[in-house]
Amino acid sequence: MRLFIAAAGFVTIFTTTAWAENWPQWRGPKNDGHSNEKGLPTEWSSDKNILWKLKMPGQGSSTPAVWGKRIFLTSADGDDIVLLCVSTDGQEQWKQKLSNTGRVKYKGGEGNDASASCSTDGRYVWTFVGNGQLVCYTVDGKLVWNKDLQSYGRFNIQFGCHWTPVLYKGNLYVQVMHRGAQKLVAFEATTGRELWQVDRPGYGRGESPDTYASPFIWEGEGGPLLVAHGNDYCTGHKLDNGEEVWRVYGLNPTNNSAWRFVSCPLVTADLIVVPSCKNGPTVAFHPVGAKGRIDPDNKNELWRIKSTPDVVAPIRVEDVVYFTDNGPFTAVDAKTGTQLYREQLTKALHRAQMVAADGKIYITAVNGATDVVQAGRTFQRISTNKLPDTFYASPAIADGRIYLRGWDYLWAIGTK
Repeated sequence: MRLFIAAAGFVTIFTTTAWAENWPQWRGPKNDGHSNEKGLPTEWSSDKNILWKLKMPGQGSSTPAVWGKRIFLTSADGDDIVLLCVSTDGQEQWKQKLSNTGRVKYKGGEGNDASASCSTDGRYVWTFVGNGQLVCYTVDGKLVWNKDLQSYGRFNIQFGCHWTPVLYKGNLYVQVMHRGAQKLVAFEATTGRELWQVDRPGYGRGESPDTYASPFIWEGEGGPLLVAHGNDYCTGHKLDNGEEVWRVYGLNPTNNSAWRFVSCPLVTADLIVVPSCKNGPTVAFHPVGAKGRIDPDNKNELWRIKSTPDVVAPIRVEDVVYFTDNGPFTAVDAKTGTQLYREQLTKALHRAQMVAADGKIYITAVNGATDVVQAGRTFQRISTNKLPDTFYASPAIADGRIYLRGWDYLWAIGTK
């Protein structure tokens, strides 16, 4: 069994301009891994299209959050976990200590407590640390508030806590899901005041209550809803009180007690794609008007296939949904789930989430290779690019650049 820390990340909804676009959170401006940037590099190496690289103080898997001229990320730094602010010219601006758990490692050193990504709105920055601290700072590095999520139940999870909250219209929503607690909690973002908490039960046993995925916000007709994924189910909840609206069934068809979720759902206005794990099913349904039990008898379910990504969330470009994990790259029709192709990319562990821009998909492997694939119904690999670093964090795209955060360096890739 493997641990996949890179699945964690903050999710926020923002409106930004198509030019000089920000990347305010883990999966981008619209919560779906997409950027509106054009003309990004498709080829790079340690001496080609590298604008700068900044030495990191230690290991971390948090994806950079970029707003204007500031970049935010967390990292181990000796005995500590720290929050870093870096300028877009590659200079450290400030650093704040978050915890003294910098030496803590999970699953053979695959990850640590600097796994969750930051989220920013240009005034504040929020982040979560694996020891339970949920914190808010100003973008100038002043502490606003902090909360200990272990107050909802002492953490009891095999490979550490890496799920992260959703920032949406002034509130934070977090799923606290491990063997000691199964809850959803809402906070006021600028004060940390609790707005509500509800139990979010599952029926898993053994390791199954251990959740490494992160929640999302679905915006669509009849929404918004909070989407929680873990403990054998995916569920949708009202934002004002946490009431459950729908629940996806059949994700653990054999009642496997080691069925823990890492890969996150793909959430778009007219399609939600729910992965599972361990070669289990992937379920796609139309979320508008969805209620109650989502299974093959529900008219909103579109397709259910016997294949799933275990770590990397699906991504959608137009009418195609793409999956990957440790090399195979699969494309399926978004409406039917029919496989269009399955091809081999760099054969290596993949923990970073895929990103898409200008009709291209960027897929980064742990070993430093990034494959660039043309989006479409037939397979076309444009390039494979290699950097001498280890990558668990997902790429961030902002203002004509691709930022790749490795264990050794933060890399700025671009031509300007």
